[in-house]
Amino acid sequence: MKRYSRNFVLAVLLVFSAGAVGVGTRALAADSSAQETYLTQIRALPWLRGPAKATIAGNSTLVIPDGYAFLDTASTQKYLELNKNLGNGKEVMIAPTDLSWEAYLEFDDAGYVKDDEKIDAAALLKTLKEGTEQSNEERQRRGWHPIHVVDWAIPPAYNNATRRLEWATILASENHQSANFFTKILGRRGYTSVELVARPEDLPTAQQGLNGILTGYTFNSGEGYAEWRPGDKVAEYGLAALIVGGVAAVATKKGFWAVAAGFLATAWKAIVAALVAGGAWFRKLLSKKKD
Repeated sequence: MKRYSRNFVLAVLLVFSAGAVGVGTRALAADSSAQETYLTQIRALPWLRGPAKATIAGNSTLVIPDGYAFLDTASTQKYLELNKNLGNGKEVMIAPTDLSWEAYLEFDDAGYVKDDEKIDAAALLKTLKEGTEQSNEERQRRGWHPIHVVDWAIPPAYNNATRRLEWATILASENHQSANFFTKILGRRGYTSVELVARPEDLPTAQQGLNGILTGYTFNSGEGYAEWRPGDKVAEYGLAALIVGGVAAVATKKGFWAVAAGFLATAWKAIVAALVAGGAWFRKLLSKKKD
């Protein structure tokens, strides 16, 4: 997929509205055709529109409200590839129909994660930066731009009441930034990872929207964090390791950086480049099909 600047999109609109002709117009028309092909591919995905319900990993349920759309694991993988992001084939996606932000959910059956660990935010940020630089190998192999961790947008913190570990990072890729906001929802047999992708300036609004979505997410009866029983599987790591993909438990077997880089290669997601470029024009993507 080609990436476009806001100025480029405006130039396309101006050229065609003015009825200009010539080599420049033909070049812009070709680029516009490529963009429309991309949009057609996105619209063609089997979006499940709200109001509806979706089953996540067989042990939880997500309510999809009106104004939102959902993709299953196979379709989420296609969506990620169309937008030059790596996936692991286990994620599902939910987003508002204007695609102003996206959220990805995935369950990991690592076992019951004890929530009594202190978090060193500075040390974890250093680990994320170093691991991400190593993970860029796969992106470069595909001819994609690398992703760099800039800083915390929100330092990691754990909420005992909701059993959620949350943090956000600012990422830089090509000529724009995006924010990845993570929520780990602890359950009896593992945890659900929720990743929110938005522009940094849209993060507060997107968080509010995601919080509304998560009120409609529940573990099935018997699968909640408080329903743990002696004899259940217990994870080999605590809260801090969740931020770098639970790699602490397997570091001695495969090598810390190899595992960290592998996790981060699929964890980071840059925001859709066309969304950055096209603004409201691109955000009609799904609503057009509905209308």
